[in-house]
Amino acid sequence: MHPDLRMEEIISKKLWFVSYELRVKNDKQQTLNKKPIVMSTRRKFLQKASALAAGGFVLSSFDNKTFTIFKNRIAPSDQINIAAIGINGMGWADLNAMLKNTGVNLVALCDVDKNVLDKRMSELVKMNIDTSKIKTFSDYRKILELQDVNAVIIGTPDHWHCKIMVDACMAGKDVYCEKPAGNSIAECAAMVAAQKKYNRVVQVGQWQHSNKHYQEAMDFAHSGKLGNVRLVKAWAYQGWMKSIPVQPDSNPPPGVDYDRWLGPAKKRPFNPNRFHFNFRWYWDYAGGLMTDWGVHMIDYALLGANASVPKSIMASGGKFAYPDDAEETPDTLTTVFEFDGFNMLWEHATGINDGPYQRDHGVAFIGNNGTLVVDRGGWEVLPEKINGQDKMEAVARQLRTDDGLALHTKNFIETVRTRKVEDLKCPVQLAAHVATVCDMGNIAFRVGKKIYWDAGADKFTDEEANKFLAAEYHNGYTLPKL
Repeated sequence: MHPDLRMEEIISKKLWFVSYELRVKNDKQQTLNKKPIVMSTRRKFLQKASALAAGGFVLSSFDNKTFTIFKNRIAPSDQINIAAIGINGMGWADLNAMLKNTGVNLVALCDVDKNVLDKRMSELVKMNIDTSKIKTFSDYRKILELQDVNAVIIGTPDHWHCKIMVDACMAGKDVYCEKPAGNSIAECAAMVAAQKKYNRVVQVGQWQHSNKHYQEAMDFAHSGKLGNVRLVKAWAYQGWMKSIPVQPDSNPPPGVDYDRWLGPAKKRPFNPNRFHFNFRWYWDYAGGLMTDWGVHMIDYALLGANASVPKSIMASGGKFAYPDDAEETPDTLTTVFEFDGFNMLWEHATGINDGPYQRDHGVAFIGNNGTLVVDRGGWEVLPEKINGQDKMEAVARQLRTDDGLALHTKNFIETVRTRKVEDLKCPVQLAAHVATVCDMGNIAFRVGKKIYWDAGADKFTDEEANKFLAAEYHNGYTLPKL
């Protein structure tokens, strides 16, 4: 068969399936429209977090090449126009995953580094995406002014998440925001308030919520088979992370709008260590490994334990691996969160891979009968023994079988269409809760003492700790008030 005829046949078949999906959208028993299974415990958790909206149906995914061939044949009502703000790291990964969904059209890109913008535009061409109508900006506000943009991806450094997300909601845009939700407890509260006030679809990029094996592990954790769980461990050991050598301040690279990169952060001379990836290790912009990896691991520690906020927090650590390098946040940290009936222990260390249970990251629920260990690769149950006999049946390692990021972005696009916000895998309410707990751990470390949370007053009982509730805003920026 001639290649052109073969391609036409493929396109025709794919278009038939799209049409078929639309005809059966209200039949919940059809395989093409089958909704992901959501744990009842998770539904209860989200119901406590927020009262959310309702809606519709599911569409299937195709690769970018196929999408570019027949996208113009998709009904305008089904097309979602997206834009990405911050595309150097995860923002770019999020965008790539999102473009694999049928009916998703890229309208604009934004980054304060023109070099990054140029690079990404070249890569889009290689992906067979027509870039002639894609606009590029260094100022995210220009994107929010575009009437044809339905949703935005926020892949900026953490200190920008809150401001851009609130502004996007105010502008009537739905939002897919990278983790952590906010860079302070006050920012997390503002983001939740913005979603509620403007009734937008807001998903946070804690994509593990879309992995089936994590859902299965949580079901087992809630089953009671582990017995009384008195200790939950969460950890991230980052052997790949080496020392960050001290570098002198310098001029920003050509093409970088440094003032816009700083935004609400304290005005400082440009330093390459504080730019792009390594911003994570400076308090001005992020919270180190506690918020970078903690929001992933502590997320499931809290969910599996059905926990809310801790009663007390204490933390000890420091720059033990690389005491003289450039980073500010601790490279080694142990944090204890006290809840009713159990403790949660967080550990992180750079330059070491061999963490608890010989895993460089994970969560462990330690019960009287056995221990459940889950990480991104899978989950298993290790029985306790009494007189040489297992107290419960072991569960061999159950491996991951899916792509969490692909499913997570698909879940967002589906929800943008349906407006059924309760179907979001990680709404901002859940992500803000996790980020808040992680921020508590960092605050305990920074004040150097055990601190207590007053749930009724939404603050600590310690005034020194309360000084860290809100991130400082500079350069004419102010914390959004809703």
